Amino acid sequence: MRLHALTLLASLAIVGACGGGSEAKKNDTTAATPTPSTPAPATPAPAAGGLAKIAPTGQTVTIKMIGDDKGYRFDPANVTIKSGDAVKFVMVSGGPHNVSFDPATVPADSKAQLDANMDQKTSELSSPMMMNPNEEYVISFGGIKPGKYDFHCTPHLAMGMKGSITVQ
Repeated sequence: MRLHALTLLASLAIVGACGGGSEAKKNDTTAATPTPSTPAPATPAPAAGGLAKIAPTGQTVTIKMIGDDKGYRFDPANVTIKSGDAVKFVMVSGGPHNVSFDPATVPADSKAQLDANMDQKTSELSSPMMMNPNEEYVISFGGIKPGKYDFHCTPHLAMGMKGSITVQ
């Protein structure tokens, strides 16, 4: 008997909380009418270090990612750019390819910003895999300090697919 009484009490409490309100509340339709909302403007989400992506302000240099009978390589493998420029990596053949910077070799005062400037990373300082010819991946060097930034293709690192970007 006590179990039935407790169950009845619990049921009444749940029903009361779920909508057993006054007559005025039942007739009020304004609370149930959704108001249209305007989406907030898109802003770059801060990266792990609290930094937002900095868009490129200069030129864009293209590097091809190639795997063929001559081997696996970036073409050109070494480029010199200015801070604010962008580098566009284009998958040509022999994929999958990616662009990865070794976190241990990236200058500490630029590592967080470079990571923030990379979209759709698979891990720190590592781009997604590009599987199909003509896929592109652009990295902004906005906010990146002068220095040498060595990179590689993770799947083909053992085959010597490496390069460097010198920021002036």
